[in-house]
Amino acid sequence: MKRHNYKNLKIWKLGLEITNDISDLLETFPKHERYDLSSQLSRCSISIPSNIAEGSARTDKSFKHYLDVSLGSSFELGTQLLIAYHRKYINKKQLEQFEDKVEEFQKMTMSFQNKIT
Repeated sequence: MKRHNYKNLKIWKLGLEITNDISDLLETFPKHERYDLSSQLSRCSISIPSNIAEGSARTDKSFKHYLDVSLGSSFELGTQLLIAYHRKYINKKQLEQFEDKVEEFQKMTMSFQNKIT
């Protein structure tokens, strides 16, 4: 049974970059959001690379499931970023930069997922 070294996967590296970018962004959020939107953004961004890492130790069939979970978290992140934008916690440029990076992650992950037998 083949295992993937998650640290060598471009999708994992990009997911980790997104997680770190979100962590930096959350430093600027209002304190009253600490247990609401900030917490949700943090948890779903952390879920993106974490599920890739966890799934990489499983069978290919199971790994595909973990990639689905990671993708789901990336779509959740997109929604939460829109909420942050509408609450004026981030500006349009920041939103677009995050959306571009998240979309790149999604495309790469779906392509990778299709290559797994």
